[in-house]
Amino acid sequence: MEFDGVTSRRPLGVAVVGFGWMGRVHTQAYARVLHHFPQLPVRPEPVVVADEVPGRAEGAATQYGFATATRDWRAVAADTRVQAVSIAAPNFLHREIGVVMAEAGKHIWIEKPVGLTAADAAAVADAVAKAGVQGTVGFNYRNAPAVDCARAMIEAGEIGAVTHARIRLFSDYAAHPEGALTWRYERERGGSGVLGDLASHGVDLAMYLLGDIASLTADTAVFVPERARPAGATAGHIRAEGGELGPVENEDYVSCLLRFASGARGVLEACRVSVGEQNNYGFEIHGTKGALFWDFRRMGELGVSRGTSYQDQPVSTVYVGPGHGEYAAFQPGAANAMGYDDLKVIEAYHFLRSVAEQRPYGATPADAVRSAAVLDAMIRSARTGTWTNPA
Repeated sequence: MEFDGVTSRRPLGVAVVGFGWMGRVHTQAYARVLHHFPQLPVRPEPVVVADEVPGRAEGAATQYGFATATRDWRAVAADTRVQAVSIAAPNFLHREIGVVMAEAGKHIWIEKPVGLTAADAAAVADAVAKAGVQGTVGFNYRNAPAVDCARAMIEAGEIGAVTHARIRLFSDYAAHPEGALTWRYERERGGSGVLGDLASHGVDLAMYLLGDIASLTADTAVFVPERARPAGATAGHIRAEGGELGPVENEDYVSCLLRFASGARGVLEACRVSVGEQNNYGFEIHGTKGALFWDFRRMGELGVSRGTSYQDQPVSTVYVGPGHGEYAAFQPGAANAMGYDDLKVIEAYHFLRSVAEQRPYGATPADAVRSAAVLDAMIRSARTGTWTNPA
């Protein structure tokens, strides 16, 4: 469905549930999406923002122009003005909110990991399919044009058959011992800790680039066993010096050996308490004729080794540009930098295009189910010390 530049865009009432940092990112992506993708035949209009923290929704409505603010997310499901909903609430609410919104006939753009378990993700995916609505999931790193470039090169056989890969996601957001004991560190509300928070992205990247994971073995650890309870509502990764200490119930670290269905091998490692590491996310993929290297912190660059030398074969830097993924929607020439928020604008485009054309684009709830099944297998493997097959 193409917008011909003459036909009026139809308005699409959108709501945002959960207005922490990610809810704000979604809202800003809606505000920018038509600047970058004017071909969209729908126009997102901010109708409702919901957040249970007193004053937060009202502040968002004032700043971003939502018509209505509420502390009750269920009011969004009942609101006939809303056709599409961004779900940026904490992980433990993903399943309930996602299912209720889909059953109410709302299209959903939901943040990963879509619940706490594969069963949660599957419940949301099933509700989306049964209701006949569209669903997009926040696996934003796959939207980087360099990742699209790497995928195309792998599919074209430019590095030969993939032999092995290493995927890393290291961050220091939880490294400070005074970091507050928020929902992220509780098993019941935050699930599997760094697995759901960071490793879920790594699993999605691994499968997006290299295909299904056949089996794995994993090890996990908690390195900061206690944290102080916050005195009030939290947003982001705040400190809580002097508060009552409570136990960290879920994982700070995971390392995992992977066997892909293709026969390739892989290593995935993620940590949220890596001192000295700020968003050190990326991959190294080796094949029989070459290799690819990507670092999120240099998002527009892809290290490429290819040819017939094999030994002592050099690595060159490809600066992605128009023709790679959705880069042309943002910059006119290679090596002009893109940023994190741009990846969420691409995600908003995929979501709104899915709604307009009634067919999925980008990461879907089915991708979330596949990722969650691998995360569940990591948990089982870490407990048993054995190789495990994703369910």
